[in-house]
Amino acid sequence: MSTETTVEPAATQPPTRRPAGAVLVLGAIGLLLLGAVAGVLLRMPLDKADDPAPGPVDIGFSQDMAAHHAQAVDMAGVALIASTDNDVRRLAYDILTTQQNQIGRMQAWLQLWGETNQNVDGFMGWMTEHGGGAHGHGGGAEHEMSGPMTTMPGMASQEEMTALRQATGPALDTLFLQLMLRHHQGGAPMAEYAAEHADVSAVRLLAVQMAKAQASESALMTSMLATRGATPLPLN
Repeated sequence: MSTETTVEPAATQPPTRRPAGAVLVLGAIGLLLLGAVAGVLLRMPLDKADDPAPGPVDIGFSQDMAAHHAQAVDMAGVALIASTDNDVRRLAYDILTTQQNQIGRMQAWLQLWGETNQNVDGFMGWMTEHGGGAHGHGGGAEHEMSGPMTTMPGMASQEEMTALRQATGPALDTLFLQLMLRHHQGGAPMAEYAAEHADVSAVRLLAVQMAKAQASESALMTSMLATRGATPLPLN
């Protein structure tokens, strides 16, 4: 005598939905990891036969801009997670992913050149009259420095970073836009100087791309601040 066993269908669980913000953050984290890989892969443009050895501008720019970018990535991460404004979060995502990828490139170049990630003697000492590379074509004198500096223009203070992390709502959005706009403005002279004076063609190209992208983002942030009835911070 046969018996049939009835198997009850398993209860169907509704699919778990991640909040849109969490998905965006997870995507950003994935791109952060890819940034390091991209940095290694993007060593290849440095192998051009007609490129000279890296000079002070190539090395100094890669060291200082990577450090400058690191704070921008930090600020963008705060806005990406904490803001409720989609325009602000979209901008933060773009800055975070782009600049982390560029950090990966510059640190990979420094490793390839046998250089440290940071110059312990200070910042921007490579932006001097005698620091220009063989490919310099004049100009850029307004960006020249008299020697190394203890900090870089546009950088937020620890107090400002704490205020950003503690802010919420529209106050968070406004402070993020103000700090990031000033940050872009402070980094612009470094990118412009490297675009003009770096010896290695890949470094010059990256500097040109940075200068163009950040000029566009600066115009956007200026407009976004005006829409919110806020004004840019003075450059520090």
